[in-house]
Amino acid sequence: MKIKDRIALYFTLISTSMLFAVLCTVYFTFMKFLEADFFERLTDRTMVTAKLYLEADEISRDALNTVRHKYLQKLNSEVIRVYDKKNRATFIGDTAQYWTPATIDQVRRKGRLKYTDGQRQVVGIYYKDNQGDFVILASANDQGSHNRLDKLLKIMIFIFILISLVVLLLSRWIAQKMLKPLQKFMLEVKQAGAQNMEFRVEENNNKDEINLIAQSFNHLMEELEQAFILQKTFVANASHELRTPVTRIMMTAELALSKERDQLAYQKVIASMLEDAEKMEHTITGLVALAKMDLDLINSKLVPIKLDDLLAKIQTEWKVQKDLDLNITYQKSIDTNTEIMANAVLLQIALDNIISNAFKFSNNQAVHILIETIKNQSFIHITDHGSGIPADDQAAVFNPFYTRAKEQGHHGEGMGLYMAKKIIDLLKGEITFNNAEKGGCIFTVRLAKLY
Repeated sequence: MKIKDRIALYFTLISTSMLFAVLCTVYFTFMKFLEADFFERLTDRTMVTAKLYLEADEISRDALNTVRHKYLQKLNSEVIRVYDKKNRATFIGDTAQYWTPATIDQVRRKGRLKYTDGQRQVVGIYYKDNQGDFVILASANDQGSHNRLDKLLKIMIFIFILISLVVLLLSRWIAQKMLKPLQKFMLEVKQAGAQNMEFRVEENNNKDEINLIAQSFNHLMEELEQAFILQKTFVANASHELRTPVTRIMMTAELALSKERDQLAYQKVIASMLEDAEKMEHTITGLVALAKMDLDLINSKLVPIKLDDLLAKIQTEWKVQKDLDLNITYQKSIDTNTEIMANAVLLQIALDNIISNAFKFSNNQAVHILIETIKNQSFIHITDHGSGIPADDQAAVFNPFYTRAKEQGHHGEGMGLYMAKKIIDLLKGEITFNNAEKGGCIFTVRLAKLY
């Protein structure tokens, strides 16, 4: 059963149950009211009978006729008896013993008695008169009330069925309207696939469960997209970077085995193969670092950290471990206790990679860091005194395995700036660069302050 059908069914059951309870309450209240009203009418009959038959000698004939015409309209199946102290019927001309002596004695003991006998209602009173003590019992069938109750029951059944159908139709319409965003969400989800990992479902400003599901789905798609990018990047980079050294090793080995050579030639071949093997080892190290970094980016958690403490730690490590000068200055108006949302370990890796490049391409000259704040944004400017980045190479600076280190006699796998950009992107920040006017390069990292 579909959700909208279940919602409609449950809503209808709840509504009709409440309606049924209300109708039953109304029906039984009305029934008790009619029953009490008929008991009152029977009580009046007994009182009038007492006045007419037991005290008729004390009132005028005109008054007796008036009372008879006013009160003695015969009820349905009416039976009235007046019993003397010997429990004999008297006065009204019908001496049949309609009620048992036990019932008559019970009225005499209690003074008044009301009870129901099948469809008939019975009222009895104990009446003392100057002619003696009497018991008056009256009984009748309230057929008019039964007819009204039957009609009321039929009307209620009709209304119950009609309202139930209306509630069912309305609840289905309401459920369909409520679940319309969910149907839209399901149609959008079907568009997601391995070839469309960047797809995201539409989110709205509502704070309902459907919007929360959409947000959770989009978050899941982001993680899956990162995982797919990781897989594709690793496979593509591995196949591209490992193919060349493996091919060279195979060609060198085949060439060496093609004919007999002297010992020196074999040594050169082995040295060449060893060099290619070392390149493969560096490449594999870079690929593993890339994969590990991507996984760290996916699973990292952001916490508030103090920017000045982190930079001071980085400055100390470069001085102690490498004996290199890293100068840090702050904008005059900046608060040195500035906090940002970040992962301290990953942010240090990103900054260390940028600083490492700055030292490497400036032949270990001093690197300067300037910290400034503009409109709740913290900017970290890292400036070196190297040769800068050629315009033709600037588009590829953040690509994995891109490096100009070998051209200038340095070692590197081309992973540092790629990892730095990945980390800064995770922190919802931005990394840019430009060549300085007096030579060198300035890398700028922008991060949001913690309010």
